[in-house]
Amino acid sequence: MKVLIADKFEQSGVDGLKAAGCEVLYQPDLKDDSLVAAIKETSADILVVRSTAVTAPMLESGALSLVVRAGAGYNTIDVATASKRGIYVSNCPGKNAIAVAELAFALLLALDRRIPDNVAELRAGKWNKKEFSKARGLFGRTLGLLGYGNIGQEMARRAHAFGMPLVVWSRRFATGRDRVEAQPIPMRLAASPEDVAAQSDVLSVHLALNGETKGVVGERVFAALKPGSYFINTARAEVVDQGALERAVRERDLRVGLDVFATEPTPPTGQFADVVGSLPGVYGTHHIGASTDQAQEAIAAETVRIVATYKNTGKVPNVVNLAKKTPASHMLVVRHRDRPGVLAHVFDQLRRGNINVQETENVIFEGAQAAVARINLDGAPSDDMLAAMQRGNADILDLHLVTI
Repeated sequence: MKVLIADKFEQSGVDGLKAAGCEVLYQPDLKDDSLVAAIKETSADILVVRSTAVTAPMLESGALSLVVRAGAGYNTIDVATASKRGIYVSNCPGKNAIAVAELAFALLLALDRRIPDNVAELRAGKWNKKEFSKARGLFGRTLGLLGYGNIGQEMARRAHAFGMPLVVWSRRFATGRDRVEAQPIPMRLAASPEDVAAQSDVLSVHLALNGETKGVVGERVFAALKPGSYFINTARAEVVDQGALERAVRERDLRVGLDVFATEPTPPTGQFADVVGSLPGVYGTHHIGASTDQAQEAIAAETVRIVATYKNTGKVPNVVNLAKKTPASHMLVVRHRDRPGVLAHVFDQLRRGNINVQETENVIFEGAQAAVARINLDGAPSDDMLAAMQRGNADILDLHLVTI
């Protein structure tokens, strides 16, 4: 398979892809029209990106069958177009969780001890021990977490080590996907983001960006925070109402640590102007949460695993755009001799009845003399059709229909 890498990528990852038998085209500066052209000209099977946007023209221009986001989020990829064209989209969840949690906790410590201001004063030749001896300390102060995925869990481990009680809001608990009693770290559950804020001295955001979370941290959340609270965002700028955040900093003495901003420059270097980022009491970093050597090596290794698995088995780990539930309403179970043309006969009968196959599997018995096919359908074949299938091929031993 031919792999086009259109972003900076670890050499260990490039070497791993080659060792897996892939032809690797490493062109990290490609983007926009040049990437559209490269996908078309190279006929690449797989595209690997980090922050580079993957648009509909790119997905429509060549022979791509898989796009791998070498990172956790995939909001820069046109997943809807990929799904329409049958292109898998995969990511590397959790591989940068420790790196992001480390930065979030570093911002929290910096806020409490005003480390950037200490450094600035020392570099200016000023000694002000009296002023900078004022710090609240973190022990016993409550950390509120919005989101409890991989990064939120890493934050919880670090907060627990610092003696900080935890209060959490996460859909994984609200939907019953997880139970708080099963967690290794004690915590309280909150009913809403506002409820977390009301119980917290520090509020840290670890939510993926989607239609439900965009702007979820807004006026009501900031109003629920105590004056002088700390607020950390290392997730996405879009999950926070920037106007509400600005007002909270100005009017409620909120101290803020940010790794993400609404006005980030597109190139890796450039001029930066952000209203919130310029306010006193706001510390910022350059969207570097995932940027540690450890995290990048782990992401490169996961990317190699995804591509190698796809190449060798046809299956895609971590795929994000398969249907959670197909329109299938019935399953046709066909027990048959393992001979050529049996399933072709069944599918031809279904085609004539305008019944679509949603999913199918064919399980072979020991000795490869017989098999059972399970075929999910979007409708029910008539009794006459089932009888025609049975009569039309002597290698069909039995068939029956199941409603699903």
